[in-house]
Amino acid sequence: MSEASVSTGSKVPGFTFDKGPAAVIAILFVIVAVLISRAVDIHQGVLYGLGGLLGFALYHASFGFTGGWRRFSVERRGRAMRAQLLMIGVAAAAFIPLLAIGSPLGTPIVGAIAPVGVSVVVGAFMFGLGMQLGGGCGSGTLFTVGGGSARMLLTLVFFIIGAVIGTAHLPMWLEFPSLPAMSLGREFGIWGGLGVTFGGLGLIALITIWVEKRAHGSLETLAHQPTGVGLRRLLHGPWPLVATGVLLAGLNVATLLTAGHPWSITFGFGLWGAKIAQGFGIPVETWEFWNWAGPAKALSNSVLADNTSVMNFGIVIGAALAASLAGKFAPRVKEPFSSLLAAAIGGILMGYGARLAFGCNIGAFFSGIASGSLHGWLWFVAAFAGSWIGVALRPVFGMDGFKKS
Repeated sequence: MSEASVSTGSKVPGFTFDKGPAAVIAILFVIVAVLISRAVDIHQGVLYGLGGLLGFALYHASFGFTGGWRRFSVERRGRAMRAQLLMIGVAAAAFIPLLAIGSPLGTPIVGAIAPVGVSVVVGAFMFGLGMQLGGGCGSGTLFTVGGGSARMLLTLVFFIIGAVIGTAHLPMWLEFPSLPAMSLGREFGIWGGLGVTFGGLGLIALITIWVEKRAHGSLETLAHQPTGVGLRRLLHGPWPLVATGVLLAGLNVATLLTAGHPWSITFGFGLWGAKIAQGFGIPVETWEFWNWAGPAKALSNSVLADNTSVMNFGIVIGAALAASLAGKFAPRVKEPFSSLLAAAIGGILMGYGARLAFGCNIGAFFSGIASGSLHGWLWFVAAFAGSWIGVALRPVFGMDGFKKS
């Protein structure tokens, strides 16, 4: 929506927003918060609220991993990747000491720490490939769905299908060679774990700087951006990448302390799909994965009792609220068949890959590395390789690939 006054909009301190959608979504957000708090407890309501803040921030900064990785691969510009690395570093500065304490607020917390093996390599590669075809990562899929993208809704549907299939196959993949879960904080102590983590993140950042300068002679200079943090900038955007990365890190720390584990996304997709499958008479409760303690408990309870699910709901509705307040909530349904086919294939690959790799760009990469988990680093290498292949395959589906626009 333009800044010109229109009949469906309303002007508030210098900008136009979608009055009708904004009011409906704001009311919906509150109603869902109340329902979750009453159906479960206030703790779940708080997690839902954190999800809403995450969705609001992700939308206003367009803070997705897919576009940033593609831009570095195609254009050799690394600004978005460096913002992601800073975000992880800020979170790690809190995560590793907090996890060493174990129960900083009296309740035990655990990090996103997983085994290092074949399943991670294969799953992360599939996820990286899928996110370039699907057009979004785990968090990107949710906040773009909230913003009204019908294509990404299709990606989400197949993401869920892939996640369910992944739960059926994960026990088989775990029979392949693997090292046990390894924590840098546990292996090297707090300072050693932080040193290795910061060193790794810094090295990757330096590589992006070297590549960018070698390709362009200098780092990218941003076009004029709005300054200040007034109400218009807050509600209309765009939010600066670096500041948003720091905010997302803080919200992940809040999630760790509230939920007892870091921010994650894709377990919720598998759970939703499993419950839908049960509704169609598929006995997923007999599958090995859904007999493990955590998944079995989640499957037997309401999705509202699942931390990951309520945060996912919050992300979608929070992003929808951000889009409507920015005057940009506009569902789009017209897409070429080839693009929709890519969305479906990408969704399947991401769902299946995330389950094999113990998480997506959030649960494995962001929260994994911030927790000091070695598997997070392996996930990044394999996923980036898959992303590069995915970029190369995009033209097959009529999408841009290794071609500068």
